[in-house]
Amino acid sequence: MSKSQNNLAFTDATQQPWQPLQMDQHWPARVFDVHCTACPRLHAFHEQNRQKFPDHFNGPVPPFGPENAELLIVGLAPGLHGANRTGRPFTGDYCGDLLYSTLHKYGFANMPVSTAVGDGMALVNARVSNAVKCVPPENKPTPAEIKTCNQFISHEFKVHPPKAVLALGLVGHQAVLKAMNQKQSAFKFGHAAEHDLGAFRLFDSYHVSRYNTQTGRLTVPMFEAVLKAISHYLKA
Repeated sequence: MSKSQNNLAFTDATQQPWQPLQMDQHWPARVFDVHCTACPRLHAFHEQNRQKFPDHFNGPVPPFGPENAELLIVGLAPGLHGANRTGRPFTGDYCGDLLYSTLHKYGFANMPVSTAVGDGMALVNARVSNAVKCVPPENKPTPAEIKTCNQFISHEFKVHPPKAVLALGLVGHQAVLKAMNQKQSAFKFGHAAEHDLGAFRLFDSYHVSRYNTQTGRLTVPMFEAVLKAISHYLKA
């Protein structure tokens, strides 16, 4: 659980509490807590980066998109110089290029490129969130950190229930199942796989990472096919 704001990190010799930069929107604390310090390793990493990159957001990154969206997209975690810099999921590095351009193509975004908070980007009937809200060292959250952060996405499902969920990568897939109290063994991850979880349909895709796209593990047509299937499902 999140610690109180009395325990906020102090980032300089004057002992001034850290305050987040501009955010696209604000959420109830059980859905997202920008002052969460529940994971010591991730909190310490934020403190280091607030010193090294003072122009970065350097805090837990909030979900982005309308509360009543029928589609929820679940990624892994913020990138150090991407979402951790801008304060918006999948924004500021290569990962967002394929995601937002494809969302735009299928009517889920008003523009194809997401650059920064305040750029005019708006999602349409879609919301983007992460299994882990804080940037992890080497982009690798621990199982304990994933488990701790799962409380937020679990509550997000309850108060803002989607009709479809797109899991980007295995960690996102597993986080969705855990949040819904489903057995991992009952729903195997696979690109373009679909799973009926009762409350919503879960769609899987390989993560839109630079590694996956550069190696050909995930191509533009492969990712577009998943978004096309989701679009048809929501319109049915």
